Amino acid sequence: MGISVGLVGLGAFGRAFADLFKSHPLVDRVALCDREPDRVDAFARKESFQDKFRLSDAYTSFDDILTADLDALVVITQPWLHAEQAVRAMEAGKHVYSAVPVVCLPDGDEILAWCDRIVETCRRTGMLYMLGETTYYKPQTMYCRTMASGGAFGRFVFAEAEYFHDVDLPACNLRDVHRARTSSRSGQEWLPVVQKYLERGVADGPMHYPTHSTSGPISVMKAHATRVCAWGYPAPAGDDYFRGTPFADETALFQMSNGATMRICEYRLVGVMGREMFNILGTEGAFYGEEESRGKSTWVTKTSATPLTIEEMRTPLPPEVYQAFATCRGTSDVYGGHGGSHAYLVHEFVDAVAHERQPTTNAWEAVRYMVPGVMAHKSALRDGEVLEVPDWGDAPHSPR
Repeated sequence: MGISVGLVGLGAFGRAFADLFKSHPLVDRVALCDREPDRVDAFARKESFQDKFRLSDAYTSFDDILTADLDALVVITQPWLHAEQAVRAMEAGKHVYSAVPVVCLPDGDEILAWCDRIVETCRRTGMLYMLGETTYYKPQTMYCRTMASGGAFGRFVFAEAEYFHDVDLPACNLRDVHRARTSSRSGQEWLPVVQKYLERGVADGPMHYPTHSTSGPISVMKAHATRVCAWGYPAPAGDDYFRGTPFADETALFQMSNGATMRICEYRLVGVMGREMFNILGTEGAFYGEEESRGKSTWVTKTSATPLTIEEMRTPLPPEVYQAFATCRGTSDVYGGHGGSHAYLVHEFVDAVAHERQPTTNAWEAVRYMVPGVMAHKSALRDGEVLEVPDWGDAPHSPR
């Protein structure tokens, strides 16, 4: 018997996942929710949705879908809403898939409080939470976890990861993203809230969204950050995009629980095409990551260097899941965006809920990706002061 899933948020990012969730063999029923009725109607009319969607499962209010008899909600809404909606969903007895980040707020202390609340809510309610961190299921990350599980790295020594995304990057202009987000109904409601943060003098920063950088090395090494020192590169004066943000770029150095050192770079002002990748070095082997459009990643030992293709690094999906997604999206686009991670994220969440097990990027893992960035930003604001990174421990083996 399969599960029922409510898709909350059918904007540009939500639309990229809707067909995959609907097509998964373990999903029997799909509900749709968005504040913009035309977005719901677009999927409600799709012929491919008719076998798992009924008109009574169409919603334009998050409050309303909370009362529906659904097993889980997939929350792909505006980033400042993620944590609150995830907590409310779990309180209502529903498992939650949340788009990244855990939450996006200018105030680091508020982010920490939401991280604590999400973990506490998981413990208390027994509901599952999964963060849809795309880097976790990139082929490069999957390959490194496989090599690590076999001991090929030896002892981990050093890891470095970066998310280079210039504000004016042509492929994804962050000014355009900001305009689109704030033009929606939710965005218009968010603008006066932002103004209150500015009036309080709250200092935001790029490290408040670190998960594309941190999740790769942390998930491969199975270690968490314990201490951090960080520095920032000043944001340009007079640029509205960086209003309330003293740093355009932030660089952090972490001490890890396994004794390794990790360097993380979150840059929004940098003259490169964009890069979201990592390198990991051990005593016996190392991985140098490269994105598909730039060349091949390489596995390196003391005696050899082996270039790797995407297919060599990718872990296969279960055959029945692959076939369902191929039928839905076509064989040329089975895996979806963000390095082909979308299909894996959907499968992991649905399978975890159906089999009542903790998902890979569960609440405890998710905060280990998020909190290091929050503390790095605090360190940068204090001119590189070394700070402790809080940790909530490991996830329980059973969701109940």
